[in-house]
Amino acid sequence: MLKVGGFTPLSTTDWPDQLAAVVFVQGCPWRCHYCHNPELQPRQEANVPVGLVPDWPHVLHTLARRQGLLDGVVFSGGEPTLDPALPDAMLAVRALGLKVGLHTAGIYPDRLSQVLPHIDWIGFDLKAGFADYEKVTAIPQSGQPALRSLEAVLLARSTGRLAVEVRTTYHPRLHPGDTLPELARQLAAAGLDSWVLQTFRPACDGHASWAADASAVSHRLLDRIKAQGLSVTVR
Repeated sequence: MLKVGGFTPLSTTDWPDQLAAVVFVQGCPWRCHYCHNPELQPRQEANVPVGLVPDWPHVLHTLARRQGLLDGVVFSGGEPTLDPALPDAMLAVRALGLKVGLHTAGIYPDRLSQVLPHIDWIGFDLKAGFADYEKVTAIPQSGQPALRSLEAVLLARSTGRLAVEVRTTYHPRLHPGDTLPELARQLAAAGLDSWVLQTFRPACDGHASWAADASAVSHRLLDRIKAQGLSVTVR
Protein backbone atom coordinates (compact mmCIF):
# COMPACT_ATOMS: atom_id res chain seq x y z
CA MET A 1 0.00 0.00 0.00
CA LEU A 2 1.27 3.48 -0.90
CA LYS A 3 2.97 5.15 2.08
CA VAL A 4 1.36 8.58 2.27
CA GLY A 5 3.32 11.35 3.96
CA GLY A 6 0.77 14.10 3.36
CA PHE A 7 -2.33 14.99 1.37
CA THR A 8 -3.68 18.24 -0.08
CA PRO A 9 -7.30 17.84 -1.29
CA LEU A 10 -7.09 20.83 -3.67
CA SER A 11 -4.20 22.72 -5.23
CA THR A 12 -4.09 25.25 -8.06
CA THR A 13 -0.27 25.45 -8.17
CA ASP A 14 1.09 21.89 -8.31
CA TRP A 15 -0.12 21.16 -11.87
CA PRO A 16 -0.26 24.12 -14.28
CA ASP A 17 -3.81 25.05 -15.33
CA GLN A 18 -5.34 22.09 -13.49
CA LEU A 19 -7.30 21.66 -10.27
CA ALA A 20 -5.48 18.83 -8.56
CA ALA A 21 -5.23 16.96 -5.31
CA VAL A 22 -1.67 16.26 -4.19
CA VAL A 23 -0.53 13.01 -2.59
CA PHE A 24 2.87 13.33 -0.91
CA VAL A 25 4.71 10.02 -0.82
CA GLN A 26 7.01 9.40 2.15
CA GLY A 27 10.70 8.82 1.52
CA CYS A 28 13.61 10.17 -0.53
CA PRO A 29 17.26 8.97 -0.62
CA TRP A 30 18.70 12.36 -1.64
CA ARG A 31 19.50 15.18 0.78
CA CYS A 32 19.23 18.30 -1.34
CA HIS A 33 20.42 21.36 0.56
CA TYR A 34 17.33 23.40 -0.31
CA CYS A 35 14.77 20.59 0.15
CA HIS A 36 11.34 22.12 0.73
CA ASN A 37 9.90 18.99 2.40
CA PRO A 38 12.72 17.54 4.57
CA GLU A 39 10.16 15.83 6.80
CA LEU A 40 9.35 13.58 3.84
CA GLN A 41 12.94 12.35 3.41
CA PRO A 42 12.88 9.41 5.90
CA ARG A 43 10.93 6.42 4.62
CA GLN A 44 9.70 5.81 8.17
CA GLU A 45 8.67 9.17 9.56
CA ALA A 46 9.08 9.44 13.33
CA ASN A 47 6.94 11.22 15.91
CA VAL A 48 3.85 11.62 13.72
CA PRO A 49 0.67 11.18 15.78
CA VAL A 50 -1.57 8.36 14.59
CA GLY A 51 -4.31 9.71 12.33
CA LEU A 52 -2.56 12.98 11.50
CA VAL A 53 -1.58 11.74 8.03
CA PRO A 54 -4.30 9.86 6.14
CA ASP A 55 -3.53 6.41 4.77
CA TRP A 56 -3.96 5.53 1.10
CA PRO A 57 -7.48 3.98 1.43
CA HIS A 58 -8.67 7.19 3.12
CA VAL A 59 -7.07 9.32 0.40
CA LEU A 60 -8.66 7.20 -2.33
CA HIS A 61 -12.06 7.50 -0.64
CA THR A 62 -11.67 11.29 -0.53
CA LEU A 63 -10.70 11.39 -4.20
CA ALA A 64 -13.75 9.33 -5.14
CA ARG A 65 -15.97 11.87 -3.37
CA ARG A 66 -14.34 14.70 -5.31
CA GLN A 67 -14.99 13.31 -8.77
CA GLY A 68 -16.24 16.12 -10.95
CA LEU A 69 -14.44 18.73 -8.85
CA LEU A 70 -10.86 17.75 -9.66
CA ASP A 71 -9.02 17.48 -12.96
CA GLY A 72 -6.37 15.15 -11.63
CA VAL A 73 -4.06 13.96 -8.88
CA VAL A 74 -0.37 14.77 -8.52
CA PHE A 75 1.92 12.29 -6.79
CA SER A 76 4.69 14.28 -5.11
CA GLY A 77 7.15 13.69 -2.32
CA GLY A 78 9.65 12.83 -1.15
CA GLU A 79 10.36 10.85 -4.27
CA PRO A 80 7.18 9.04 -5.40
CA THR A 81 8.95 6.47 -7.57
CA LEU A 82 10.61 5.15 -4.41
CA ASP A 83 7.33 3.47 -3.48
CA PRO A 84 6.64 0.09 -5.17
CA ALA A 85 2.90 0.70 -4.75
CA LEU A 86 2.96 3.80 -6.99
CA PRO A 87 1.85 2.07 -10.26
CA ASP A 88 -1.23 0.55 -8.59
CA ALA A 89 -2.06 3.87 -6.94
CA MET A 90 -1.91 5.65 -10.30
CA LEU A 91 -4.17 3.04 -11.88
CA ALA A 92 -6.65 3.48 -9.03
CA VAL A 93 -6.73 7.22 -9.71
CA ARG A 94 -7.25 6.69 -13.43
CA ALA A 95 -10.12 4.30 -12.62
CA LEU A 96 -11.86 7.28 -10.99
CA GLY A 97 -11.68 9.17 -14.28
CA LEU A 98 -8.96 11.52 -13.02
CA LYS A 99 -5.74 12.46 -14.78
CA VAL A 100 -2.38 11.64 -13.21
CA GLY A 101 0.54 13.98 -12.63
CA LEU A 102 3.94 13.27 -11.11
CA HIS A 103 6.67 15.31 -9.42
CA THR A 104 9.99 13.49 -9.63
CA ALA A 105 13.72 14.06 -9.55
CA GLY A 106 14.34 11.01 -11.72
CA ILE A 107 16.13 9.08 -9.00
CA TYR A 108 14.90 5.67 -10.22
CA PRO A 109 14.92 5.56 -14.05
CA ASP A 110 13.55 2.03 -14.36
CA ARG A 111 10.67 2.68 -11.98
CA LEU A 112 9.93 5.97 -13.73
CA SER A 113 9.78 4.22 -17.10
CA GLN A 114 7.32 1.74 -15.58
CA VAL A 115 4.83 4.46 -14.63
CA LEU A 116 5.28 6.82 -17.60
CA PRO A 117 2.41 5.16 -19.54
CA HIS A 118 0.05 6.07 -16.67
CA ILE A 119 1.02 9.76 -16.51
CA ASP A 120 -0.52 12.77 -18.28
CA TRP A 121 1.88 15.43 -16.94
CA ILE A 122 5.24 15.36 -15.20
CA GLY A 123 7.12 18.02 -13.28
CA PHE A 124 10.80 17.03 -13.51
CA ASP A 125 13.11 18.51 -10.89
CA LEU A 126 16.43 19.03 -12.62
CA LYS A 127 18.97 19.80 -9.91
CA ALA A 128 22.06 20.98 -11.78
CA GLY A 129 24.40 20.04 -14.58
CA PHE A 130 24.60 16.25 -14.46
CA ALA A 131 28.27 16.23 -13.46
CA ASP A 132 27.48 18.60 -10.57
CA TYR A 133 24.56 16.78 -8.97
CA GLU A 134 26.46 15.79 -5.83
CA LYS A 135 26.81 19.49 -4.92
CA VAL A 136 23.03 19.63 -4.58
CA THR A 137 21.99 16.12 -3.54
CA ALA A 138 24.99 15.14 -1.36
CA ILE A 139 24.90 11.76 -3.15
CA PRO A 140 27.83 10.70 -5.41
CA GLN A 141 27.02 10.06 -9.09
CA SER A 142 23.38 11.07 -8.61
CA GLY A 143 23.42 12.86 -11.96
CA GLN A 144 23.60 9.55 -13.85
CA PRO A 145 20.10 8.27 -13.01
CA ALA A 146 18.70 11.77 -13.41
CA LEU A 147 20.07 11.96 -16.96
CA ARG A 148 18.60 8.55 -17.86
CA SER A 149 15.25 9.60 -16.45
CA LEU A 150 15.20 12.91 -18.30
CA GLU A 151 16.00 11.14 -21.57
CA ALA A 152 13.05 8.77 -20.99
CA VAL A 153 10.74 11.68 -20.18
CA LEU A 154 11.74 13.67 -23.27
CA LEU A 155 11.28 10.56 -25.44
CA ALA A 156 7.75 10.11 -24.08
CA ARG A 157 7.10 13.81 -24.64
CA SER A 158 8.18 13.52 -28.28
CA THR A 159 5.30 11.12 -28.94
CA GLY A 160 2.79 13.78 -27.88
CA ARG A 161 1.27 11.71 -25.08
CA LEU A 162 3.00 13.42 -22.14
CA ALA A 163 3.14 17.05 -21.03
CA VAL A 164 6.41 17.98 -19.34
CA GLU A 165 7.67 20.78 -17.13
CA VAL A 166 11.39 20.78 -16.36
CA ARG A 167 12.30 23.04 -13.46
CA THR A 168 15.43 23.91 -11.48
CA THR A 169 15.75 25.62 -8.11
CA TYR A 170 18.41 28.30 -8.47
CA HIS A 171 20.96 29.21 -5.81
CA PRO A 172 24.21 31.01 -6.73
CA ARG A 173 26.28 28.79 -4.44
CA LEU A 174 25.02 25.67 -6.24
CA HIS A 175 24.89 27.10 -9.76
CA PRO A 176 27.90 29.41 -10.20
CA GLY A 177 29.27 30.96 -13.35
CA ASP A 178 28.40 29.21 -16.59
CA THR A 179 26.51 26.31 -14.95
CA LEU A 180 23.00 27.25 -16.01
CA PRO A 181 23.80 28.55 -19.52
CA GLU A 182 25.71 25.33 -20.23
CA LEU A 183 22.82 23.26 -18.88
CA ALA A 184 20.44 25.28 -21.04
CA ARG A 185 22.56 24.44 -24.08
CA GLN A 186 22.35 20.72 -23.25
CA LEU A 187 18.59 20.88 -22.71
CA ALA A 188 18.01 22.70 -25.99
CA ALA A 189 20.16 20.14 -27.80
CA ALA A 190 18.03 17.38 -26.24
CA GLY A 191 14.87 18.95 -27.70
CA LEU A 192 13.52 20.87 -24.72
CA ASP A 193 11.99 24.25 -25.57
CA SER A 194 11.06 25.64 -22.14
CA TRP A 195 12.52 25.67 -18.64
CA VAL A 196 11.27 26.89 -15.27
CA LEU A 197 13.71 28.45 -12.81
CA GLN A 198 12.60 28.61 -9.19
CA THR A 199 14.38 30.98 -6.83
CA PHE A 200 15.51 29.53 -3.52
CA ARG A 201 13.15 30.25 -0.62
CA PRO A 202 14.06 29.19 2.93
CA ALA A 203 11.44 26.78 4.25
CA CYS A 204 12.94 25.55 7.53
CA ASP A 205 15.63 26.33 10.11
CA GLY A 206 18.11 24.14 8.25
CA HIS A 207 18.05 26.62 5.35
CA ALA A 208 19.34 29.57 7.40
CA SER A 209 22.95 29.31 6.19
CA TRP A 210 21.76 29.16 2.59
CA ALA A 211 19.44 32.14 2.87
CA ALA A 212 22.26 34.61 3.48
CA ASP A 213 23.67 34.47 -0.04
CA ALA A 214 20.53 33.51 -1.95
CA SER A 215 19.57 35.79 -4.81
CA ALA A 216 17.10 36.08 -7.65
CA VAL A 217 18.02 35.10 -11.18
CA SER A 218 19.63 38.16 -12.74
CA HIS A 219 18.55 39.60 -16.09
CA ARG A 220 22.05 39.00 -17.43
CA LEU A 221 21.90 35.33 -16.50
CA LEU A 222 18.43 35.01 -18.01
CA ASP A 223 19.64 36.55 -21.27
CA ARG A 224 22.51 34.05 -21.44
CA ILE A 225 20.13 31.15 -20.86
CA LYS A 226 17.61 32.39 -23.43
CA ALA A 227 20.45 32.76 -25.94
CA GLN A 228 20.60 28.95 -25.97
CA GLY A 229 17.11 28.81 -27.51
CA LEU A 230 14.99 28.13 -24.42
CA SER A 231 11.89 29.92 -23.23
CA VAL A 232 12.43 30.58 -19.50
CA THR A 233 9.87 31.17 -16.76
CA VAL A 234 11.02 32.42 -13.35
CA ARG A 235 9.00 31.64 -10.24
